Amino acid sequence: MVICVLLHRFELVIAAGGRAALAQGPMALAPQPGREQLVGEVSQGAEALGIHAGMRLGEALSRAPRLALVPPDPVGVADAWERVLARLETVGAQIEGEQPGLACFEAQGLQRLHGGSLDGVVAAVRAALRLPARIGAGPSRFCAIAAATGARTRHARVIDGAEGLAGEPVALLRRRDEVGHLPVALERLGILTLGELAALPRGAVADRFGRTGLIAHELACGRDTPLRPRPPSERLQETLELEESASGQQLERALGLLIDRLLARSARRGRTLRVCVLSAKLVEGGTWRERVVFREPLADPVRMRLVLAGRLALLPAPAEALRLTAERFGPPSAGDRALFDDKAARRRERLRGAVSQARAVAGPEAALRVLEVDPDSRVPERRAVLTPFEP
Repeated sequence: MVICVLLHRFELVIAAGGRAALAQGPMALAPQPGREQLVGEVSQGAEALGIHAGMRLGEALSRAPRLALVPPDPVGVADAWERVLARLETVGAQIEGEQPGLACFEAQGLQRLHGGSLDGVVAAVRAALRLPARIGAGPSRFCAIAAATGARTRHARVIDGAEGLAGEPVALLRRRDEVGHLPVALERLGILTLGELAALPRGAVADRFGRTGLIAHELACGRDTPLRPRPPSERLQETLELEESASGQQLERALGLLIDRLLARSARRGRTLRVCVLSAKLVEGGTWRERVVFREPLADPVRMRLVLAGRLALLPAPAEALRLTAERFGPPSAGDRALFDDKAARRRERLRGAVSQARAVAGPEAALRVLEVDPDSRVPERRAVLTPFEP
């Protein structure tokens, strides 16, 4: 059984400064600078006017001309969400929480720790969280999310599978990024509930919507991919307050200082850095955050500066403060190399790392090689096939 913990409008609450601010009128998160002009999470008043997250900014303003746009605060959201995940992990759960405000975990191994029942796990989660949250449960991730969406803050809800999902609206598909655009098209075709979507033939759905349609059909039938809990992590961060708003070369010098401070921390224990998060507090209000995954683990300040300095060009406004966080570590730095270094072995190791990263982002078919099967065949399709590339 999968349990979902939903903190409704989490990003909007953090950016607006509290839930009390949402009662002032229709409100929505403004689009992030430099990205597609889509509104983020919306308040209850905006929902009553037909506005939802992911809607075009022009359409949202046409429906509600007095819609208040709140600057996004990705840094504050990330910090607050990390504190929430740390509280949830105190009950012994392995959390999947990539989307702020939405966390899922398996309850099977926790029931014996908390009274032997699902109610005991839910009670432990509420006691650890100390926040008003909606909790749902189901045999898959999507069932648990659907249950949490319709649950009350004081009572958990359970959806057993496809039968429980049948009466739920197709708008729940917006909870998944890969199928978030389908509800508009489905509603135009008269498909309003997940039960109606599940009743359609798979072939017809695939012909109309392609791969995303098949994913939505699987979700409507109560099936979902397994959870991917986040690995235990240790974070180090350095912050530099800028006396004057900085940009250009001044900001690059501040970045170099942050890199030197971070690498000099004794808590790093000689380890390389695999993932870093560069964030800033903007002069015009709001924050900016960029997650950087290095091609290989680094502990060289010169190479780190070359990688991270390019991300500073994405800043939408001058910064008042700059922060660098080490989110994931690599193996300890090698230091001096051996006298006779095997360059071919090192090249193969780097190639394996590049292939694994490509498959993690684009799927198992991201790296393929051509294998000749019948080169003399008159049919071109029989001469060669594509097989997984293994360096």
